[in-house]
Parts: sequence; C-alpha cells; structure tokens
Amino acid sequence: MGAPYHLGIDVGGTKVAFRVEDGAACVEETSFRWGPRHSVDEDLAQLARHVAQLRQRLGTPPEAVGVAMPGTVGPDGRVAAWPSRPEWTGCDLGTSLRALFPEAAIAWADDGDLGALAEARAAGCDDLLYIGVGTGVGGGLVLGGAPCPGLGRGSFEIGHLVVALDGPRCVCGRQGCLQAVASGPATLRRAALLRGADVTFDDLREALSGEEPWATEAVDGTARALAAAVTGVQELVHPERVLIGGGFAAGIPELVRRVAEHLAGLARPGQSPLPSAPAKLGGLSSLRGAVSLARLNVSGKSTEDC
Repeated sequence: MGAPYHLGIDVGGTKVAFRVEDGAACVEETSFRWGPRHSVDEDLAQLARHVAQLRQRLGTPPEAVGVAMPGTVGPDGRVAAWPSRPEWTGCDLGTSLRALFPEAAIAWADDGDLGALAEARAAGCDDLLYIGVGTGVGGGLVLGGAPCPGLGRGSFEIGHLVVALDGPRCVCGRQGCLQAVASGPATLRRAALLRGADVTFDDLREALSGEEPWATEAVDGTARALAAAVTGVQELVHPERVLIGGGFAAGIPELVRRVAEHLAGLARPGQSPLPSAPAKLGGLSSLRGAVSLARLNVSGKSTEDC
C-alpha cells in the first residue's frame, strides 16, 4: 500500500496485536505470542522483528502509531511497573518506540483506558464502565464521553481494586486484588484446585458445557468478584452500564450472565443493579482504542482530548 496509515499496537502479557487502518478501513490485523520470559531486550528484539515484517508487507511507514500498554508508564516515558512482565520495569518505552517508528507520530496510554474509550464509542454510551478479563484484569471508566480520571492523570486500575482481604496474592504484591481472583489464570488455578488436576482453557470450556460442578464453581467465583468491583464503582460514580470483554471473558459466554446475577444480589434497597452486557468489540477493545489514539495523535489533538 502506498497511502499513509494508522497503526494500533496492543501490548499484552502473553501476546502483542497489531491493527492497521487506512482511513476507516482495516487493512491488516495480526498478532504474535511472546517467547519465554528472559529480558526486556529480548522482548524488544522480538517486537522489532515483527514490526520489520509488517513494514515490509505494507511497503510504507505508518503516519501515526498508538500503543495500548498494560504496565504503568511514568511521565518520563519509562515503564514504572508491569507486574506480569517485571523485567520491563525501567524500560524507556518512548525511546524504544521511536527507534521502531522514527517517521511516525507516537502516543501510548493504558490499555484499559483505551479499551473503555473504544467500547463507549461503539456502544454510543458516554458513561460506561468497561472491564477486560484476560491474562490480567484491566478496564476503564468513561464519564461524559472522556476517560476518567483522564489520560495523563493515571489509569483506572480496577484490576487492583481489593475485593477479598484474605484472598490470593496479586502479582503487584498486594493481597486480594480483583486480578488475583478473577483473571483468566486465576480462574484456571481455582478450577484446578476444585478439580484436583490441572485445567486448561479448553478443559474449562468443555466442562462448563457439561455443567461440571468444579467448572461452574470456578467461573462463579470470578463472576462474584467482578460483581463486587462493579458494585463499588456504581456506588461512587454511577455509570449507565458495564461491558465485560477481554480474551478470557469472550471465550466464556456465560460469565456475563453470572455477573448480572451477582449484581442483582448485591443491589441494596432503592438501587437497581447496573445493566451488564458483553463488550461489543470482544477481545479487541484495547487494540481498537490504540488505533483511535494514533488517529487523534496525528490530527494534532492531545491525548487528553480522547
């Protein structure tokens, strides 16, 4: 292709996804899984190889790049914390990205915030809570059509909301975070304890279709924790609805129904449970948000305008 394009990159704990858009049309969508964890240099080298292949296929450099990051990136452009891949701590993300895309306008933001922004726009809802359940638990809050607390002011870390004071230890070092209870890996670990044997994602899906008690109990524990977090957010800021997405949730369709049941049980007198539904973009929310960030960046708007 010869025309300038926008590139979105969703950097995850287990894989990296790319989406190329020319105008409003998707030109290419691809991904790769991270190799074994060793060092940030090896991860960046793997990323560089895939970027080089992408650039070769497209023929021209991107006009702008938007990056969804799960880790905390400080004002200096360095990764301050990424519990799922701690070897990235201290990485100069800005310099690394500019080395990969020297010709492009580059911006990055929290993957949950970008996922919420993309979902809110797809749903036509200006006051929306989004939760993405995958390798971790992320999410974002959109109020009045803008991310809250606002890009550049920190991210909406619902995955590190404490929902079980005596719960399992989170990768962040705290005990009982939503991520430690309700992420995909946490759900599989709970399922394995209940079953008495290792459980893969496919094992869990098959057992759920057969209504195996250990599988339904494991998923119900995840739904209960998600409902507790959603109820807390509802009490504070009153969004119109909650959408649940992410790769793990997209593969477990009954999860949203179970969350809705627990939300109804947690509603206090005079309060209606927050309406819940599957995310419209499935596991692609953050990736779509990253493309939107690229488009905003090249148009001359600041990331705070998202």
